[in-house]
Amino acid sequence: MKRINEYKKLFGVENEVELKALKKSYRNLVKEWHPDKFQDGDALQEEAEMNSRKIIDGYHFLVSIAPETKEANLGEYTETITNSGISDYQHKGLLLEITFLDGTTYEYFGVTKPVYMKMVNSNKLNRFAKRAIYPVYNYRKSKRILENA
Repeated sequence: MKRINEYKKLFGVENEVELKALKKSYRNLVKEWHPDKFQDGDALQEEAEMNSRKIIDGYHFLVSIAPETKEANLGEYTETITNSGISDYQHKGLLLEITFLDGTTYEYFGVTKPVYMKMVNSNKLNRFAKRAIYPVYNYRKSKRILENA
């Protein structure tokens, strides 16, 4: 959640992420902080490179959790959570990363330690996730792909 709020603040996004407004804000920030805008040896050049990377990362992250993106990928997501069991899962801070048997990985944001512990201790992992994780938490598809060994 901290990461989401940090990126929303960077782009001046209030509640829901609208792609049109996000794109406009992204373009303005890139124009302002593009490293080529500064001369070699300029003190702001290094800062511009760092900010530029942060802007690009933030943009791609917010696009991945935008309602329009989720809606476009809803069929694939529903297919995965309905028909594919959980292969692996990891919890770091408030981020729960679930890898499914079909090889896709989704990140769920804001999952607290007590909820994670209930999931781990559940005798029916998929059933618990379908009721307490998938419909409740904000998610995005992760770029990580399950490698077949």
